[in-house]
Amino acid sequence: MQREPVHQWEVGPWIYESNRVILDTRSPGEFGKGHIPGARVFPLFDDGERAVIGTLYKHQGEEVAVEHGLELVTPKMESFVERSRAMYESQEELQPLIIHCWRGGMRSGAVAWLLESEGIPVVKLIGGYKAYRQWSRAELSSISNLRVIGGMTGVGKTTILHAMVAQGAQVLDLEGLADHLGSAFGNLDRHEQPTSEQFCNDCHNAVHGMDSTAPVWVEDESRVIGTVHIPEELFQIMSGAPLWEVQRTSEERVDELCCIYGEADREALKAAFLRIREKLGGAACQRAISALNKDDLRTAAGIGLGYYDNLYGHTLTRFQRDHRIAFSGKGKTFDQIARELIASSTP
Repeated sequence: MQREPVHQWEVGPWIYESNRVILDTRSPGEFGKGHIPGARVFPLFDDGERAVIGTLYKHQGEEVAVEHGLELVTPKMESFVERSRAMYESQEELQPLIIHCWRGGMRSGAVAWLLESEGIPVVKLIGGYKAYRQWSRAELSSISNLRVIGGMTGVGKTTILHAMVAQGAQVLDLEGLADHLGSAFGNLDRHEQPTSEQFCNDCHNAVHGMDSTAPVWVEDESRVIGTVHIPEELFQIMSGAPLWEVQRTSEERVDELCCIYGEADREALKAAFLRIREKLGGAACQRAISALNKDDLRTAAGIGLGYYDNLYGHTLTRFQRDHRIAFSGKGKTFDQIARELIASSTP
């Protein structure tokens, strides 16, 4: 009896639905570089096995590579079925498992065939992860109604965005997605950030369900947040979007920095100052470190502000914007600033 072909779906907004179980059959290394948000790593081959098969394919041809692949997969088949069945049956509302590899080829096809032959409903993603990347980046390039919050270091741009979220505004939190606060002080414990590819995927996941007719607020950023690059499509839209430049007093800005870094490890703060020593100046760097040794965070924060204010001034000179709107936040709470910004952008 001839088998019915495995069902296949094209990538689309459905892929982000919370009830979808997506199995990524690529190797753990491929998955780690970038994957569909919410997908689960379900490798047909581990990284070492994939490398061996690739070498065989290159030097001895497809037939030899496929034969070796079958030898590697056969002992794993029972485990694949057991794990997949458990995931399928654990769903509150039973839905087919979504299977994909890089291009929707042999790896996802093999897993889909195996699971369906064992009675587990599956759907293969047409074009695989490559098709997802093309779709998500195309959608990122068409974002509209972007609004940018700018201003000098310490005006509280991130805090303002969080207040806007609480008031119902649409916000794309780039620093949150990048797991980095920006600047040399944005990752004091030096934790690992997502890859730029995964960051791109996460940005699309964050905005795809937003109302395209309503403003989307984002913080003004350079091309790189720590080690993560903003997708070029998104960066170009940000560069041309209207920017509200929040202005606050130096005292208010130092207050904000002390609030952010008040509990930070002092040795980590010293290391951050040393990373900008060349541009900050040796004497200024030493004064900041001496202040931290005395637990005088306020003095150190003021020294840091001087450096970043100069940097901000150079940035304004180099990159002119057509739509820059001055906004006074002096003496206002972050809730007030958020409310006024939302009102100022409403037609």
